[in-house]
Amino acid sequence: MSSVFFVDIWSDVVCPFCYLGYRQFHDALSRFAHREHVVVRHHAFELDPQAPPADGTPLNEMLATKYAIPVEQAAAMNQRVHDSARELGMEWSLATAKPTNTFDAHRVIACAARQDRQDAMLERLFRAYFCEGLLVSDHDTLVDLARETGVHGVAELLASDRDADTVRHDEHLAARIGITGVPALIFNGLVHVSGARGSDAMADALSTAWSARSEVSA
Repeated sequence: MSSVFFVDIWSDVVCPFCYLGYRQFHDALSRFAHREHVVVRHHAFELDPQAPPADGTPLNEMLATKYAIPVEQAAAMNQRVHDSARELGMEWSLATAKPTNTFDAHRVIACAARQDRQDAMLERLFRAYFCEGLLVSDHDTLVDLARETGVHGVAELLASDRDADTVRHDEHLAARIGITGVPALIFNGLVHVSGARGSDAMADALSTAWSARSEVSA
């Protein structure tokens, strides 16, 4: 039986449920008895491929426009995810978040994957957007964040179209599988979890997929 156990995760760096799900998954993974066999592969998913780089619209207003709801309702939605983040030990600053296009951020994550820094790069981008109010489409910002994370060659990457195909491949694969929202997690090709369902749900998915894997290989 192969010792490798894949977890494939589709997410976007400006998706609050993706950051919540990221933390929930890692909490579950830290408690998983077979975690040394787990290989996590992150895949690109753009919530809004047509999003502008940045237009200064506050997050509450952007959500209100996107979903055709009052600004107050959008603010209440953001408060709920803010409170959920706090329960996981994170302090978000959604009032300073800068909605933006994430295509280049995903290219940077793909670059990080080749340097075995994909997970760290994704987490750094999440924190930059949700906690620090940084513009995660700005090339200088992306270069700085990559440097902090130990990822090299990002300035050269952003000056080219490298990894554009990698991002598009992830997105096309999501469409073929039927993924329409994120986070979407597939545990060893056997168990699918959609959304930030909580650490216990992630732990159950890990255990179920591991057991199914063992039964198939028996």
